[in-house]
Amino acid sequence: MNKIDKRLHFLLGKVKEECTKVKELSDYELKNKTNEFKRRLAEGETTDDLLPEAFAVCCEADYRVLGMFPFDVQILGGIALHLCYLCEMNTGEGKTLTATMPLYLNGLTGKSTILVTANEYLAIRDAEEMGQVYEFLGLSVKAGVTRDTNEHLNNDQKKEIYAADIVYTTHGSLGFDYLLNNLVHSKEDRFMRELYYVIIDEADSVLLDSASMPLVISGSPRVQSNLYGITDFFVTTLVEDEHYIVEDNKVWLTDKGIEYAQRYFRIENLYSKENFDVLRHVVLALRAHYLMDKDVDYVVTDSGEIVLLDKSTGRKMNGMKLRGGSHQAIEEKERLKLSQEQRSVASITYQNLFNLFPKMSGMSGTIADGKDELLEVYHKQVVVIPPNKPMARKDLPDKYFKTSEEQFDAVIKETVKRHNTGQPVLLIASLISDTEMLSKLLVQENIEHSVLNANNAFWEAEIIKEAGQKNVVTVATSMAGRGTDIRLGSGVKELGGLCVLGIGRMNNTRDERQARGRAGRQGEPGVSIFYTSLEDDVCEILGDDFLEKYIEKDKHISKRRIKKLINKSQKIKSESSVFQRKNAVDYDSVMQRQRTIMYKTRNDLLDGKSLDENYLLSICEDNIKDFVKSNKKLDSYAVHRYVLDNLSYRLQEMDESTKNQKDYLIQYSKMAFNTKKKSLGDRFSEYCRLCTLRALDDGWVEEVDYLQQLQAAISGRSSAQRNLLFEYQREARISFEDMEKSIKKAMIRNILLGEVSFGKDNEMIILYP
Repeated sequence: MNKIDKRLHFLLGKVKEECTKVKELSDYELKNKTNEFKRRLAEGETTDDLLPEAFAVCCEADYRVLGMFPFDVQILGGIALHLCYLCEMNTGEGKTLTATMPLYLNGLTGKSTILVTANEYLAIRDAEEMGQVYEFLGLSVKAGVTRDTNEHLNNDQKKEIYAADIVYTTHGSLGFDYLLNNLVHSKEDRFMRELYYVIIDEADSVLLDSASMPLVISGSPRVQSNLYGITDFFVTTLVEDEHYIVEDNKVWLTDKGIEYAQRYFRIENLYSKENFDVLRHVVLALRAHYLMDKDVDYVVTDSGEIVLLDKSTGRKMNGMKLRGGSHQAIEEKERLKLSQEQRSVASITYQNLFNLFPKMSGMSGTIADGKDELLEVYHKQVVVIPPNKPMARKDLPDKYFKTSEEQFDAVIKETVKRHNTGQPVLLIASLISDTEMLSKLLVQENIEHSVLNANNAFWEAEIIKEAGQKNVVTVATSMAGRGTDIRLGSGVKELGGLCVLGIGRMNNTRDERQARGRAGRQGEPGVSIFYTSLEDDVCEILGDDFLEKYIEKDKHISKRRIKKLINKSQKIKSESSVFQRKNAVDYDSVMQRQRTIMYKTRNDLLDGKSLDENYLLSICEDNIKDFVKSNKKLDSYAVHRYVLDNLSYRLQEMDESTKNQKDYLIQYSKMAFNTKKKSLGDRFSEYCRLCTLRALDDGWVEEVDYLQQLQAAISGRSSAQRNLLFEYQREARISFEDMEKSIKKAMIRNILLGEVSFGKDNEMIILYP
């Protein structure tokens, strides 16, 4: 037994001791323990000190309210979650009940305590069911999402949610709320408390599978580009390997491709600053054509819209758009009407979001497979919690086929055979198109079945619950209904339990273990078999030409060779995903540094930090020096234009004592500054703060938007054998310095040229220049 396990088992013993004591307490005495714990925390005890007693109280409350007393392994899991480990607990081991103990303990602190889960259904279900326990013990609980995904919560509703002792929400909602909370214009509008403790349910899905796609908030529309059509046509004229290369889910132009592009667009250097827009659109068109596949990455609706598909869940991501023009490039490829391109105003990855929590833990049925990556990225150790009962599920050897036709034929035969005995069958595929194909084949066999394409988490969960009943056949994507228990109907145990048939090798072994884990919960019987072929999606990575020579009808290929090729494909795909996630962390760490500086400055301004007048005047002077320096031949027109654009809407003659333009402008700025100060009196400090906040926001929006575009465009430089991350960091540093200068200019313009009026309650209303 290692050091971590010893500590967990030692604390388990302490909790069990306390459980015998709290059993004797009346309901009133049990509830009153919450006030006692809060008092002791206020007097200097820590949550670690309270753990044995608080866990025992929560265990007893679980039993009295829900009729479920946590098993020893659940208490072990709860201890590990409190100590900020990532826990692997088998499917069906009761992770929802496990989380009640650390959530109760950390909820006592009065600090933000949050559980994030995979979808709205689970967040609302768990908040309602487990919420009864917390409310019995005197803590408040809220769900941070609504049943209707089109219903938007306002700031007051969100403030009420995040003020609760314990919040259940989804990772997407939490991420967007964090970004929105840092876009508010007054401190009264902020709705989130400082982040403290989080438990991530289905943690491998969130921290690994969803980690490389950043959350982006889009704002005001940008001027629509007219380059989409011409670059789309250009890309269709390219020849693979001669003009462009596709590798590891990346595409770039070869040297020949760059020369061809320069001739085509009649430019000298595709990578020069003035041709940034052409390069960006070429890269977007390349990606749209060679990396984004219809019905795999997106679907085209009947109304002519592009709707993205979540590859890890198969779900349609309604309302979500790719950033930086990628969405419009796909629309052009599909010959659809282009939607309005939006500016990115805020962005964060899940890695950086969850690293903001001082205390972060998570749980999943399959997280141990990613332990090395989780340690490197999140500095978190994975603890494997043993099952409550030994696993009785039989995981039969995978079956290998040359073609998908043979593969599907074998799956249907196995389904029919088992269905005829009454055994429930769950068919799990990675692609929506595969679920539709399976459904057609089952219809031909006259077998009634349900199809879950992971489009609606609420009815998915209701259907998947019934997948363990006699004679039931269910077809689902790998993530449909994840987090919902499948209970066996009467007589099913005797038939061998639920049979899970997996179709196609999945992107990684975690997804396959997750699929197998649908059967055999809590020591029940079950069986799982995977059917794979060389035409599985994962094998595309080997290349069509390579695969064609093996798939030829007359050519014999041994099962051993097929197995080797399929396993090799999965390994490459898995390693490629790890590389992409690491890449996302490296790129976002650049923005994270900038975001930390900007959000800190912004929060200081919202909280009323006043700006030193001498500092503002020095900025004004620096702006003037920059202007003079960049204009070697200054005439009176340029000077007057600068005054009207930056200092005052009224021109005054130059004082005789002021012999040069620089001194004249500095003198003028001081005069304009004093005039504004006199007109506002004791509200001047507040005015300066609001003007600075506006300049800061405008500058940061431009910076976020530029960095999003830069990351997409810079990938085209790989043919030049440069270090792309270094290029990105260098460009980002230069753009941040430029942003600082533009913010300082905008601050002074806002202060000196802003028009002020006062609304009801004497609220300051500023019309910015």
